[in-house]
Amino acid sequence: MTFSSFLTNLVIPLNLCIALLVVAAILFIVRQRKTAFFIATAGLSWALFWSLPASSLWAGGRLEQLYPHKPPVSLPTAQAIVVLGGSTANNRLNWFEPYNSETATSRVDTAASLYKAHRAPVIVVSGAALEGRISEAQMMANALKQQDIPSEAVVIENRSFTTYENALYTMEELKKRYIDHVLIVTSALHMPRAMAVFKKQGVTAIAAPSAPQIVVPSEPGFSFWQPNMRALDASRSIIKEYVGLLVYWIRGWI
Repeated sequence: MTFSSFLTNLVIPLNLCIALLVVAAILFIVRQRKTAFFIATAGLSWALFWSLPASSLWAGGRLEQLYPHKPPVSLPTAQAIVVLGGSTANNRLNWFEPYNSETATSRVDTAASLYKAHRAPVIVVSGAALEGRISEAQMMANALKQQDIPSEAVVIENRSFTTYENALYTMEELKKRYIDHVLIVTSALHMPRAMAVFKKQGVTAIAAPSAPQIVVPSEPGFSFWQPNMRALDASRSIIKEYVGLLVYWIRGWI
């Protein structure tokens, strides 16, 4: 487990809440009751904060809005489209609504739309096999083929496990083809870290994120301040990005 993964898992609301409650229970037993009360309150407050839709809309929406989503025809042309592996909130249209396969939009869909809009002649898919034998890159290449993208237009980079490695190994593929001007495709939430890493590698990168997912739903009765289990589940991805940005900055990757 990497330091970034460890730190992310540590501060995930439910994990941290449970850990602090255990510490509080131990302190209560040894009669450090004031300290125990403070620690227990901190743990419960952390979980409550992230269970509120308003918290996700503020913290996650802030990252998504750094690189606004634009339709393909509004984006400039480049030499290649780079698609990073991953699936945020199962590609659902809105984090606060149930999953609907008919409205779900993946990064591959975004890349295919860019290619068909003639934004670039090449698509580089990046991502190793997280589970099983088939890499994320290969799965994305298969999905692009189903959308009538010619195989000769797709380059597969299947060694990277992290965003930093996405940039590092993709750059090797780009240099072979004398490409230094690309469109980056990933989720809107992940885009700030992805752009920072690719720019650090010296590539001219243009953000082409999928549509934002942390938006106010249209359903009647939605409350910003009513604790919501879906918001609590979504907090993991938001926290992961903030921790990732911190760790990448410390390591000099951005």
